[in-house]
Amino acid sequence: MTRNTGSAGTTRRLAGTAAALLATASLVAGCGPEIGPAAAPSSPAPTPKEALLASVPDGTEGTFRLTGRDSTSNVSGLVDPTAKGIQLDTSMKDPELGFTMTMSFLVLDEELWMKVAFSGTKGLTGLPKLPKRWMKLDPAKLDDPASVPQYDGADVGNAGPLIQAATDVREEGTGRYAGTVDLTAGEAAKVLEAEEMAGLGDAAKQIPFTAVVDADGNLTSLSLAMPKSGSGKPWTYEIGYTDYGAAPAIAEPSGSAAQDAPSVAYELLNG
Repeated sequence: MTRNTGSAGTTRRLAGTAAALLATASLVAGCGPEIGPAAAPSSPAPTPKEALLASVPDGTEGTFRLTGRDSTSNVSGLVDPTAKGIQLDTSMKDPELGFTMTMSFLVLDEELWMKVAFSGTKGLTGLPKLPKRWMKLDPAKLDDPASVPQYDGADVGNAGPLIQAATDVREEGTGRYAGTVDLTAGEAAKVLEAEEMAGLGDAAKQIPFTAVVDADGNLTSLSLAMPKSGSGKPWTYEIGYTDYGAAPAIAEPSGSAAQDAPSVAYELLNG
C-alpha cells in the first residue's frame, strides 16, 4: 500500500471513529429518569441518589459548557437547550502516521454542520481537501444518519442514566457524592462502546464514581473510575458541566463562515 492511499484510508477510519464518539455523546441523552418538581416542604428529605439525580441538567439552566473524557478521547463543547443546540469538538491523533484530526459538529434542532481540520501533516499526501468553513450536512446523503450527533436533551454526557444505575450513593460533604454504578443496568449499558464494556467484564457491575454539585444544585462533574482490563491501563469516564446560564448561545453559521458540504465530506463520513 502506498503512503498516499494509507493516509486517505486512515483518515476515513479516524473520521468514522470521531463521528461515532461524538454521536455517542447524545446516544442516550434524555433516556434518564424524569425529574419532577421540587418536593413539598412536608415531604421527606431526598435521598443522596434523588438529590444527585435532581442536579442533572434538564434544559432549564440556560446554555452551559461541557467536557468529556473516555478511554481514547476528549470532547468539549456547548449545550444550548433553548435552541435545541449542541456544539461538540474532539481531536484524535493517528498513532501510525502522526497527524491529528480535529472534528467539530454543530447541531441546531434538526440542522447539522461539520468542520474538520488536520495538523502535523508534513510529508503526507492524499488527505482530503476540505473547506475551513462550517459545512452544512444533508442527512439524506449519509449512509447512517445516526452516526452523527443529534440533539436529544440537555444531558449530553449521559449523567442521568449513569446515576440512575447507581447501586450505592453517599453524600460525603456539601455537594460531594460518591458511590457505585452498575454499568450493565438499564440505559447505562448503552453509554460505553461495546469493546469497552467487554473489557470490563464482571467489574462493570461495580464501578466507583464521584460527583460534584454546585451551590445552585447543578451537577458540575461526574467521574467513573474504570479498572484495568487485559493489558490496558485504568481509565476514567468523566463528564463536566460548567458555566450554567453564562456560556454563549449557539448561533447558526452563516455568510462566509458556512457553506454546503462538498462530496468529499460525505466520502469522509461514509467511509
